[in-house]
Amino acid sequence: MNPLIKRLGALALLAASFTIAALVIRFQPQVEAEIRSLGALAYPLAIVVFALVASAPFSVTDALAIMNGAIFGPFWGSVVNAIGLVFAALLGYWINSHASRMLDLDAYLKRLPHWVKRFPVGSPAFLLAVRVIPGFGGTVATASAATFRIPVWVHVWTMCAIAVPICTVLAIFGDRVTVLVHSYEHRAHVYWEQHHPHFHFHRRPKATSTP
Repeated sequence: MNPLIKRLGALALLAASFTIAALVIRFQPQVEAEIRSLGALAYPLAIVVFALVASAPFSVTDALAIMNGAIFGPFWGSVVNAIGLVFAALLGYWINSHASRMLDLDAYLKRLPHWVKRFPVGSPAFLLAVRVIPGFGGTVATASAATFRIPVWVHVWTMCAIAVPICTVLAIFGDRVTVLVHSYEHRAHVYWEQHHPHFHFHRRPKATSTP
């Protein structure tokens, strides 16, 4: 295959992955409303959405992890996040194995803290340590695993070892926030009814034209 075509294809792959993740985050309220409306199909759709976002370079999944907790509750929200992370690890590995040349990995490796550089690049210890770094840590870990042909199962478990506990906490947080909001709304409604029992909103009748 022509090297230029291969390079352009890799660039398009990365761009498509990043664009999908950006759109999901940008329209997260609409995505949440759509997922809530699907009943049992909400689970697989939420997993697919989470996997697409989490596999993209430099993506932020915190909002989706919280959203899944708010939609499905702390337990099932955590399960959705965990399954989504496994698929995200596989998809991210595949994307980077085809497009890792698009990322200036050497430049990012030089920016790593000294305590991370003590571990051999691509080793499980390195992949675990670099994922702790917020921002670009996850992207560097995935790109390193793909570039140095680390076994995919090592990439999956090192990613999940760091990301699953974080997303579980976020799912629980999302559920608790939703419960608190609903509780506040209920108390406010009860308070209003108790102190304004005769006050009701009426819609103004539409004006009718005279013949």
